[in-house]
Amino acid sequence: MNPQEFEQGFFDWISSLVEVIHGVVAFDGKTVRRSHDKKNGLKPLHMVSAWASENRLILAQLATEKKSNEIAAIPELLKVLDLKGCIVTIDAMGLQKKIVNQIVEQFGDYAIALKKNQGTLYKKVSGIFERAKKDGFATAPHHYTQTIEKGHGRQEIRRYWIIDDKEIIASLNPKGAWKNLRSIGMVESERHIEKKSQKKFATILQV
Repeated sequence: MNPQEFEQGFFDWISSLVEVIHGVVAFDGKTVRRSHDKKNGLKPLHMVSAWASENRLILAQLATEKKSNEIAAIPELLKVLDLKGCIVTIDAMGLQKKIVNQIVEQFGDYAIALKKNQGTLYKKVSGIFERAKKDGFATAPHHYTQTIEKGHGRQEIRRYWIIDDKEIIASLNPKGAWKNLRSIGMVESERHIEKKSQKKFATILQV
């Protein structure tokens, strides 16, 4: 079977099922378990997928040789999607100016994780939230919410802060390199299992 023809047929079928894709389109890469073949020198198959959360459908997939190739796969998947009215989410590996620009040019919005792979930007955003937390967000207009989940002897508390102050955002993006950047966010996750507890932090860029 010709893989390109099968892919086109699959995409046409998905398009016929869903007239309009809206809401969150999540991009993620996963290595398929037991897909390697050591005898013939084949590494495990790594797939990058675009998942429509509200429609509960995989819209498109692309195989890559390894996780580091996700950066090249994401723009190819974006090309075949109509992103108008959608929010594209990607992990930190996908935080690239070209990818952000492509999403905006295809009329989509984005929320992308920010980690140390974007060293300068990460330091600036982390610094803003550190200073804001110290003064109780008195100088950083923000939105805040909290969720609590319990079950199986575990409690997880997540706290979310979003800063969309124009001056603060402008200081992060003075030349407009991150197209349509309008807000930054931080997630603080606190997990309690019996007597043990741990905290994690994450930051995001979003339009």
